[in-house]
Amino acid sequence: MSVEQLAGGATTAGGYAHPPPSPELVADALEGRARTLEDCYEACRRLHAAHGRTYYHATRFLPAERRPHVWALYGFARYADDLVDHLALDWDPAQRRAALESWSAEFLDALAFGRAPEDPVLRAMAHTVDVLGIAHEDVRAFLRSMAMDLTVTRYPTYADLVAYMHGSAAVIGTMMLPVLRADAAAARQPAMDLGLAFQLTNFLRDVAEDWDRGRIYLPLEDLERFGVSEWDFHARRVGPRMRRLLAFEAARTRVLYRRAERGWALLPPRSRTSIRIAHRLYAGILDDLERHDWQVFQRRAAVPRGRRLAITLRELVAPSCGPTCGDVPAWTFKRRTPQAATVSPRVAPAAASHTE
Repeated sequence: MSVEQLAGGATTAGGYAHPPPSPELVADALEGRARTLEDCYEACRRLHAAHGRTYYHATRFLPAERRPHVWALYGFARYADDLVDHLALDWDPAQRRAALESWSAEFLDALAFGRAPEDPVLRAMAHTVDVLGIAHEDVRAFLRSMAMDLTVTRYPTYADLVAYMHGSAAVIGTMMLPVLRADAAAARQPAMDLGLAFQLTNFLRDVAEDWDRGRIYLPLEDLERFGVSEWDFHARRVGPRMRRLLAFEAARTRVLYRRAERGWALLPPRSRTSIRIAHRLYAGILDDLERHDWQVFQRRAAVPRGRRLAITLRELVAPSCGPTCGDVPAWTFKRRTPQAATVSPRVAPAAASHTE
């Protein structure tokens, strides 16, 4: 099945329709609004709800005052990714590069000189980086990996792929740690492991879609090991060799999920419940792939709604993460009064009056 352009979105394997690209969603979200800082966060929330449904569902169980920062982080990552390769943006490679470089430069200048960007997604992200003390190097690493997508379409070894994923995924995990109020030093490696696991899960789910973009995010050394050629991707065929390859990559990813579990005990209870839900739901995509015989070209793997609900209820009712946690159910903790994200006067002085 080839990729077809739709109004605002694009279809992929199994007829899944992507939401419209981020620039369109942000413009719609801000239409008729004053573009306050709250409006910028709301635009990021809409990006998250439209594109990241599994993760958005999990983050609803975080305290209300922390959710806007998750929206900003997700919106920032999604917007950059869409500039690089959303199928409904009819741009040539030079236009994509120019858009990403201009957008990235605006943000890095804002961080360097302490001013609020004009772009609404960047404004929310700059505020989040400032108030949470997110490391600027993690942000730069992410943008470097996004730029790699403009020119790199194959990864010879797993080590090469991990180097790319350090910026595209691992640092997303570390940038989340201040939102989760975790010990950044102790939790950094488990957070990176979970980011890598999420990314590898996406790569397995999106084999067909990435091929339509001209990319393969499975190490070429693994293709050779299992006797898979690029012709198998072109033919959109999942035979015995492809199944063994995909099963191998899934097993590697499950190891990362298990390693990430070490970080659960390092999280406060409300954060832990949210991350466990996200962890279980995303790992469930691998189970769905396996259940459907690795047919990545015929359907887009997803966790069925009933299964999502069951996982969520189980984690809410029994959020203990093992003998080292000493946890108690999340509902025994006093709920905080929801608040809007606090505005840092260094980043967004003009918006302070809108958050009091």
